[in-house]
Amino acid sequence: MKFGTEMPIPAAGVAPRDGGPLVVNGLKIETIERGAGRPLLFLHPGIGLDPKAAVLDLLAAKTRLIAPSHPGFGASDLAPVMTTVEDLSYFYLDLMDALDLRDTIVVGVGFGAWIAAATAIKSTARMSHLVMANAVGIKVGDRETRDIADIFAMQDADFAKLAYFDPKLGERDYKSMATAEVAAVARNRESLARFAWQPFMHDPKLKSRLHRIRIPTLILWGTHDRVLREGYGRAYCAAIPNARFEPIEKAGHLPHIEQPQVFADRVLAFAGA
Repeated sequence: MKFGTEMPIPAAGVAPRDGGPLVVNGLKIETIERGAGRPLLFLHPGIGLDPKAAVLDLLAAKTRLIAPSHPGFGASDLAPVMTTVEDLSYFYLDLMDALDLRDTIVVGVGFGAWIAAATAIKSTARMSHLVMANAVGIKVGDRETRDIADIFAMQDADFAKLAYFDPKLGERDYKSMATAEVAAVARNRESLARFAWQPFMHDPKLKSRLHRIRIPTLILWGTHDRVLREGYGRAYCAAIPNARFEPIEKAGHLPHIEQPQVFADRVLAFAGA
């Protein structure tokens, strides 16, 4: 068997659900599970995972949707030793082993797409298709060129103007939100900074390793993204053998939120689900 394609044996690091959180390697992971059939692992962007997001039900209509909050995000535990996207990628390899997922469609958006790519360069044994939407994670320009807007230096309103086709979708009224929801927003920001602050939003080595992704790969791109430019997405696509690039109109950095039906249709059609 070729390295990176053999099917690993299920790991022993998962605890039974029994209605509670998923436990992998001793970490309690907040997880949404819906639907039945072929598994689809959804890796959320840096803003976190909204259980009410329409795209989740649309994907779950034809797959077994598994959507965890990354370690340190939402209500998920974080191990002190986890400080890089590399750590998260190994965690997701363990998660797929632990759940004995096979023929898995892996879908990532933004920061989640970076995790998906970092996972796929190590092993695609449990994956059949990879979909990455408005992915971060690589350096495209020279050292003097900013590829990715400095989102850590922005207020919410400024981020919304760059990230959304319709900035109103990014508005939050923190005074009307439940305490747990506000805490999750703060925790998501803290964890995103923990994993992506330095180097800013990329791994200098990732681009040169993308050639190792040898499964069908689709790059979806919200055309009104001003956090990233379209040329960045096309360069990402060009670095992955035989990857396909498809724009999504009237969407920005988070096309799964602004165009959930189009997003789900593209994913499911690509994967033949």
